[in-house]
Amino acid sequence: MATSVPEKTQGRRIVGILGGTFDPVHHGHLRIALDACELLDLDAVHLIPLAHAVHRDQPETPPGLRLEMLRAATAGRRELIVDDRELRRQGPSYTIDTLQSLRQDLPESSLCLLLGDDAFSAFASWHDPTGILAIANIAVLQRPGAAVETSPQLEELLGERRRTKLDPEGTGQVVFCAVTQLDIASSDIRQRIREGRSADFLIPADVLELIERHRLYR
Repeated sequence: MATSVPEKTQGRRIVGILGGTFDPVHHGHLRIALDACELLDLDAVHLIPLAHAVHRDQPETPPGLRLEMLRAATAGRRELIVDDRELRRQGPSYTIDTLQSLRQDLPESSLCLLLGDDAFSAFASWHDPTGILAIANIAVLQRPGAAVETSPQLEELLGERRRTKLDPEGTGQVVFCAVTQLDIASSDIRQRIREGRSADFLIPADVLELIERHRLYR
């Protein structure tokens, strides 16, 4: 079950949402989550492993093991919350459904969807993007100095939504943040393990121990 976030003593809480297959979770995921916390003044980031991918290949590893790896990777970090709501829900993992669920659970919090450059470039083609912007703000996590590719549809959707700082009382705001981008990919880690090469220092040691114990990606 999702863990509750301690209430802030003053002001409205801002909760980040970072989704993905996390197959496996690696230091790149964890670093950008921490960067987002610091740059956006987030109270917490919910790390939400998807169950049934819509725009990408399906995860190789069963949901329970991906969840176990995430919990091992974030142990002791109160600002990183492992949230299993998509794994408990039937059907495709649509972001709008996840945000509606979070809005019900955290009615007093401001929600901020954390997206990488590539995901944001395709945002206009997502299921109900206007519904997403009605519930949450978006933070685009960029490589320092990198430009985000946009389309006419995305530019029209953005309109005047761009901001330099989030207002916790608002929704539909879009901010751009330069974060630490480690050139690590879950697909590369899986391939390394299949080939018998080391994944040391790419993923947390506790995650690597789980991969070895369950003989994943062989």
